[in-house]
Amino acid sequence: MATLKEKIGYALGDAAAGGITWKVMSIAFPLFFTNVFGLTVADTATLMLVARMFDVVTDPLMGSLADRTQSRWGTYRPWLIFGAVPLGLIFALLLYTPDFGPVGKRIYAYTLYLLMMAVYTAVNVPYGSLLGVMTADDNEKNQFSSFRMVGAYAMGFITLLSFPYLQKMVGGTPAHQYAVLGACLGAVATLMTLACGLLTKERLKPVRAEKFSFKPFADLFKNKPWIYLTLIGICTNFFNGFRYAVAGYLMEYCLHGDVTVSGLIINYTVFMTFGEVTCMVFGGLSPKFTQWMGSKRKAFAVAAIICGIFSIAFFFVPMDPSYIWLLIAIVVLTSVGVGLYSPLLWSMYADVADWATEKNGTSSTGLIFSSGTMAQKFGTAISGSLVALLLGIAGFYSGTDANGQTVVQITDMESVRSMTWALFSIFPAIIIAIMLWLLYKYPIKK
Repeated sequence: MATLKEKIGYALGDAAAGGITWKVMSIAFPLFFTNVFGLTVADTATLMLVARMFDVVTDPLMGSLADRTQSRWGTYRPWLIFGAVPLGLIFALLLYTPDFGPVGKRIYAYTLYLLMMAVYTAVNVPYGSLLGVMTADDNEKNQFSSFRMVGAYAMGFITLLSFPYLQKMVGGTPAHQYAVLGACLGAVATLMTLACGLLTKERLKPVRAEKFSFKPFADLFKNKPWIYLTLIGICTNFFNGFRYAVAGYLMEYCLHGDVTVSGLIINYTVFMTFGEVTCMVFGGLSPKFTQWMGSKRKAFAVAAIICGIFSIAFFFVPMDPSYIWLLIAIVVLTSVGVGLYSPLLWSMYADVADWATEKNGTSSTGLIFSSGTMAQKFGTAISGSLVALLLGIAGFYSGTDANGQTVVQITDMESVRSMTWALFSIFPAIIIAIMLWLLYKYPIKK
């Protein structure tokens, strides 16, 4: 029986990965790279795309490697314990803007971003796989998954809400602000990841294959539940990826910059914070909601429908700062659905891992959970890349001049505003429709 301390320890892992590093990378990086760091729209789009193609190879390999790890700390925990420092350090370096020209900045950004993806994979794939060896009880897996989501969203809430106030406290140029915050947040992520590795326990022993083989990789593509769930996972991250990546541009160009209401600074991070706290609350309620609905599959479908309805509703609100609270209300209602289905996804990966172990006779838990991380990064990257490309087509230009200064130009403001609004609402709604069809085809009925 797992203790409360262990559940909190497990939650700290995604508080670091999902609530700090990934949240900042998803929401702040697109705007940071174009408007502060000085990459062109094309470079930003290509950077995100290339990094995720890299992940398509490294994530499954990491899952297979993690499955075969044997140490005094267990199978998956040592990757968290020894990966904590590199994770925080490289994250901090990514938010630093060097005094380089266009080529130097491009090399710096590509090198550090690829390193960040590699380290994130080395930590987060084993972290997800821990769920498969901490307990054999299905209800307890749901609880661990729920704690994980609450940890991620609670830390995401703290990170995003405090971001503009911390920037104001640090002062100086935007580049200086991001560099200081990157160092501070990287240190916190390191401590949380380390704590997760030290506080959790591996109670179950994976059924290991005797030697390395490519058979588990081949088995994946015969695993029908895995195929559908991985596609569903990509869709969930497409949905979030479009909204997160475009939020900064939405506040800047559709709502004319930060909105201050009764002393509350509502910038793009705070705007999304309201959704984070909603996800935190409803992520905690997800196990009860699932019991009430009668199955994970049905609960997931209802949550997705909620997301689709309110995404469409957002599109019809006028682009005017006076509607800020209505826009926030719709973000909150959309996040009810996200909060309910997010824990279910990881619990369903545990079901797929159990199904595969029963069918194949050996454990491929790490490999299967790695596909969840791959789907997370692939969906977020492709959506982020598309956001940059589509904004470029609409008339947005950014880059670095010969003196190393960041340059931003917009040739058609109305086109950019319309594209930004659709990327936050209509594009995610289309993804929900695809996700519901995939969920209908998903064969595990739990």
